[in-house]
Amino acid sequence: MEYKNVYFLGIGGIGMSALARYFLHGGYAVAGYDRTPSHLTGELEAEGAAVHYEDDVRLIPEGFLDPKKTMVVYTPAVPQDHGEYRYFREHGFCVEKRSQMLGHLAEGKYVMAVAGTHGKTTTSTMVAWLNRALTGGGSAFLGGISKNFGGNLVLGDGGRLAVEADEFDRSFLRLYPDVAVVTSADADHLDIYGTHEAVKEAFSQFVRQIRPGGSLIIKRGVDIVIDNPGIAVYRYSYDEPCDFYARNVQLLEGGHYRYDLVTPSGAFEGCTLGVPGWVNIENAVAAVASVWCAAKAGGTPLDADKLRGALASFSGVKRRFEFYVNTPKQVYMDDYAHHPRELAATLTSVRKMFPGRRITALFQPHLYTRTRDLHAEFAEALSHADEVVLLPIYPAREEPIPGITSEIIARRVAAPCRIVDRDHLADEVAAMDTDVVISFGAGNIDACCPALAERLKMKS
Repeated sequence: MEYKNVYFLGIGGIGMSALARYFLHGGYAVAGYDRTPSHLTGELEAEGAAVHYEDDVRLIPEGFLDPKKTMVVYTPAVPQDHGEYRYFREHGFCVEKRSQMLGHLAEGKYVMAVAGTHGKTTTSTMVAWLNRALTGGGSAFLGGISKNFGGNLVLGDGGRLAVEADEFDRSFLRLYPDVAVVTSADADHLDIYGTHEAVKEAFSQFVRQIRPGGSLIIKRGVDIVIDNPGIAVYRYSYDEPCDFYARNVQLLEGGHYRYDLVTPSGAFEGCTLGVPGWVNIENAVAAVASVWCAAKAGGTPLDADKLRGALASFSGVKRRFEFYVNTPKQVYMDDYAHHPRELAATLTSVRKMFPGRRITALFQPHLYTRTRDLHAEFAEALSHADEVVLLPIYPAREEPIPGITSEIIARRVAAPCRIVDRDHLADEVAAMDTDVVISFGAGNIDACCPALAERLKMKS
């Protein structure tokens, strides 16, 4: 790249921070803006990035004001009237979306992309971990903090690149993968797409962009048009027989499972996964299918012992099925789920893990538009719990919509349900009769996790 400096608008986002880290590791000068400080921005500052938190052109470091030396990368969450964004546009800088930059960095790589309206973060992180375990190399740009790698950026030898392919703002259409996983294509981001049919068409376009000779791994039952004649198509599921699935699934202590993983070339018997929950077995099936296709393309079969070891040593992703307390008297876990299908999958998974126990769900809705479009589905999913506590809607990039509050979910939930301010959540839950507690949401409910964990540990 001809530029020496890279400036990020929205540097604290999970995908943006991975790109910022990539350029820091590459010796570039990195700076950026974000709305609020966070753990991620603090780490970036410690690694050498200059970050500020006010939309003010005067705060842009002087060395980044030359359009011949500085490239600007922005997240689509930054509004068009943002002052710094307008300044860069009006003064001749090269300004690109995060997805455009990711597309550039993927050129020349064997791209293993994971797309879907849910499940993609854990699955793409598993792909990155399996690549490392099976080949000793591989790089990745991830949408979460991998516990195995200790971050959201993986730099390694070899040509394989694992990426989370985000459908928001059609970002994933900047990628041309060799192997693509599609975990789901549910109605989401309707503020961007308008209709569910438009969402599914975008996923069909993503599939059309798989390179000739490549492979699609799609969850059984996902209904999108597949009209790319130059690729192999494989179906996967949790335990329904198809190209890739788990059989002989046995529940072990603490919500872990033992199973055989069936592939077109035979079964890998006696697998265990380092993280609990049946939904993670399904994610693992998709991840193994991805590396199976890569190995097949390279003419090298998977090493069974290495594969079993990699699955057993997978530590998961921060805020994905993350346990804080797990005792016979109290369980507390946190999850990033913010779509009805994700909530339902996690709650049914936990119900199987802890049969007969009472489940309390704590949920912070994310975005007014998503709540407006999916409030009935949220209520149906949350009704899988025995008791529900809702927080007010986390607005993120949106302005309030009249009449759209957490109340429109609460009044449809079949289980006992109340609405509580975030600041009072830990006190409220501590006073409740709890057994298994799960907090959900993509906003800032995770800031409550330490206090909730402390209170629930005292109960146990």
